[in-house]
Amino acid sequence: MSTVVLLSRDTLLLKQLQAAFARSAPQLTTVLADDPQAVNAQMAACWFPLPGSLEALPNLQVIHSVAAGIDHLDHDPSCPNLPICRVVDPGHRQGMTEYVRWAVIHYHRGFDQVLSQQRNQHWERPLQREAGQYKVGVMGLGSLGSAIAQDLAAAGYDVRGWARSSKDLSGVQTFAGAHNLHPFLDGVELLINLLPLTRETRGILGSATFERLANGAALVNCGRGGHLNIDDLEQALKRGQLRGALLDVFEQEPLPSDHPLWTMPGVTITPHMASAASHDCIAEQVAENFRRLNAGEPLLNCADRLLGY
Repeated sequence: MSTVVLLSRDTLLLKQLQAAFARSAPQLTTVLADDPQAVNAQMAACWFPLPGSLEALPNLQVIHSVAAGIDHLDHDPSCPNLPICRVVDPGHRQGMTEYVRWAVIHYHRGFDQVLSQQRNQHWERPLQREAGQYKVGVMGLGSLGSAIAQDLAAAGYDVRGWARSSKDLSGVQTFAGAHNLHPFLDGVELLINLLPLTRETRGILGSATFERLANGAALVNCGRGGHLNIDDLEQALKRGQLRGALLDVFEQEPLPSDHPLWTMPGVTITPHMASAASHDCIAEQVAENFRRLNAGEPLLNCADRLLGY
């Protein structure tokens, strides 16, 4: 029996994935954690699995993230040492590029300011600046970050990028390694985070980073919630070191209704919508890796657990 168990604390997502697997991978038996057949599952397709849910699956052979990242698996401390795969959707890059392009225009053209002015019935036109005068920094130059940095450079922005290893990108000034983080940050007016979440990058969006940016800079976090130090963000906003922050990712999702970020002045929240793999794409890629598992073929899009991506 080819059984995949869907694990997530997001009940709506589970329903959507069940429907997608029925459409796009009917050859698989897809069950939830409370189904008696779950113990037969050879593969688990996961998004923020509940603690203890993975160790309850004795026949598990592969853990499959339903996203590009794998850090959400840490929410289940029982996660066994098995091969981990992730989903790579060709449309994911386009969606993320569109979201970031909107975010850059939002701050570059001062839409954050005019929306604030509207609430106070205040009429004042922001100064219009050429894109080439606006310094944008992209943290993380993987397939998504590189595409976004080059897209913004092609639109005329002054773009720089930073990554763990050296990159050569057309129109983008690049920096590599921890020793080049401060030179990269100096003078940046809009910082976009697309880093993977690792031991080294957890909390990187904190006071030490904010203080290197241009005064009144803005932050866009499309990486992971664990990158952000919320207390440092609040202080940077109060001091005016940051003028605003656009946040799409959080350590706990959905964001609890009583979380202070909802009402923090200068913060705009979007519900992890920057980009996501389509549910049918998830089903198709999980099914293909299930076929490969049974055929003894190499799995697609395997992640390195130690690196975190």
